[in-house]
Amino acid sequence: MAAKTAGTKKASEAAVKEEKAKTTKKAATTAKTKTAAKTGTATKAKTTNQAGTAAKAKTTKAATGTKAKAAKKTAAAAPVIIDKKAGPFTICLDVGGTKVLGVIFDKNDQIVYRLKKRSTEGGSGAQDVEKVIVDVVNEMLKASGIKKQQVRAVASCAPGVIDQENGIVLFTPNLPWRNYNMKQSMEEKLGLPFFVGNDVNLGVLGEYKFGVARGYNDVVGLFVGTGMGGGLILDGKLYTGNQFKGAECGHMVLDPEGPLCNCGQRGCLEAFSSKQGMSAYIRTQVSRGRESMMAEVVSEGVFRSKALKKALAANDAVAVEAVDRACHYLAVAIGSLINIFSPQLVILGGGVIEAEGDLFLQKVLAEVDRYCMPSIRTSVEIKNASLGDDSVVYGALALAEEHLK
Repeated sequence: MAAKTAGTKKASEAAVKEEKAKTTKKAATTAKTKTAAKTGTATKAKTTNQAGTAAKAKTTKAATGTKAKAAKKTAAAAPVIIDKKAGPFTICLDVGGTKVLGVIFDKNDQIVYRLKKRSTEGGSGAQDVEKVIVDVVNEMLKASGIKKQQVRAVASCAPGVIDQENGIVLFTPNLPWRNYNMKQSMEEKLGLPFFVGNDVNLGVLGEYKFGVARGYNDVVGLFVGTGMGGGLILDGKLYTGNQFKGAECGHMVLDPEGPLCNCGQRGCLEAFSSKQGMSAYIRTQVSRGRESMMAEVVSEGVFRSKALKKALAANDAVAVEAVDRACHYLAVAIGSLINIFSPQLVILGGGVIEAEGDLFLQKVLAEVDRYCMPSIRTSVEIKNASLGDDSVVYGALALAEEHLK
């Protein structure tokens, strides 16, 4: 599809100003401090034959030689001082195909500790992933000094179809789980109450309870990453549909003759607007003889968001086209979702959105009005998610709090 860049700049800027009229921008100030390190004290030259002095000099030299290594180890293993009166605590996990992010929340919903580990080091089976989860939980407890008795629950997300009432992973595309009773298995291993929900559902729930969607009752969320996930808050409640299979917004078919999606259909939103979709488009253009900075990074898989950002900064034509195409179909999909649900707010989140700042939002705002009814659009806001990588773990916290009521 031809890139839609001409004539949208002014419309984009105007649309962003209008959308952000009600949004308070965060102002971040960075305080820089200068520290003076004392390197030693000057000593007068004196002749001495004392063995103790020579030994001391030798020890100092050895210590200096290993300073960087020791400092690195100390930084990694530095104890964390946490007010134990801030409990009870909740441990929340973001379980992905390649990593597990763990955080500890205090009773005031503040993160007091976090840890990230790869989940593919020991293998790809359910037991391997469980081991990483257990290791993350135990390591966080040890480093924080928090006792297991001070933890009220562990809550996690996982990709795929999740029966969050019973804690069963019915199906997940990137992990080897089918009808997997994650709740039962993890409670046996951890000795703590355990809850689990779909990753994007929890991402939207996190923004609804703690982020940009606080105060809204009807919310649509689209999270742009390797794939494309969707989540819905309707009448103030997370909507999961029949058998927990609802809100698969990433698999709305926008072009039945379009590119093949991993789900088996053609022309899904995910096939156009996810990292997989954009990477496939770039590969196709390169195979036709076009040059792109992205050629190597997409040759065997999907790009990293940093690589895309760099290519866009260099005005790489193929990368710009891929993003324009992705944002066009995002706008089409959002227009349809606005017509169907008439939400108060549409959230754009996920790794790509976070990495690219307002770029996707600007492009979507420049087009979306063409694809929805004006009478509905006037009451809908479109914003970026505000919690970044923590959207999902905050959603896991909300899930735990709901179950523990």
